[in-house]
Amino acid sequence: MKENSLRSGMSVRQRQLIFAVLAGCFILGILVWGTTMPESAYAVDYGQKNLAPSLAHPFGTDNMGRDMLLRSVKGMSISLQIGFAAAFVSSCIALLLGTLSAAFGGKVDQFVLWLVDLCMGIPHILLILMISVMMGGGVMGVSIGVIVTHWPRLTRIIRAEVMQLRAQPYILAARQYGYSWVTVARRHFVPHVLPQYIIGLVLLFPHAIMHEAGISFLGYGLPLDMPAIGIILSESMRYLALGMWWLAFFPGFLLLLIVLIFDRLGAALRDLFDPQSGQE
Repeated sequence: MKENSLRSGMSVRQRQLIFAVLAGCFILGILVWGTTMPESAYAVDYGQKNLAPSLAHPFGTDNMGRDMLLRSVKGMSISLQIGFAAAFVSSCIALLLGTLSAAFGGKVDQFVLWLVDLCMGIPHILLILMISVMMGGGVMGVSIGVIVTHWPRLTRIIRAEVMQLRAQPYILAARQYGYSWVTVARRHFVPHVLPQYIIGLVLLFPHAIMHEAGISFLGYGLPLDMPAIGIILSESMRYLALGMWWLAFFPGFLLLLIVLIFDRLGAALRDLFDPQSGQE
């Protein structure tokens, strides 16, 4: 009975690992394809405008004859780059503040919790919009807006983990031997919360990508000359009434697919880091 359960658990973990590898390859492929794509690939061609999806143009073309598949991939790669950078910096802030808050306690903990409550008390999209406008928009403004607004939840998770860990006997023994909280955090706290940090980092990506696309859709994000997903979706709204459904459907579907992949990837990593969860 135990052998069957173990085999079943290993099978689940293997499937999760395979999915994680395939998902990573797909996302990396989109990123590399879009990053290396020249502007001439999706240049204006009025002789091909308003074409419905076909073998030659799987996503169709827009009112300027630009291939929507190539524009969507290019836009998705831009969103991925911003999402990766913003999520990484935001997660590093969460790791630092969560660890310091639980390790030092007292006023440091109160200050960090106050910052968390302050950021979470304002809707994400509104706070990102305010920061992006104050920073003048563009890639930098959107990136800073996403960075500033996406660390609080992960900070709470890391703080809770470290709070439980600091009461362990070996942590108390390390303190009695004279090790500072900084040393204890570097040697014990950070390695312990690393799995939660990685999972939280992966789950930050879809939020960052969606919020970047939302701000760009509203016209306060990336410049209009960039083929970002949010801008593509915003432009497509003017042509839906004319029956050009593919202008919004395929870019929106690609965005939704990437978000769902990241969400599923986070769940797969959670199972891989937790063998007991992977066997259920």
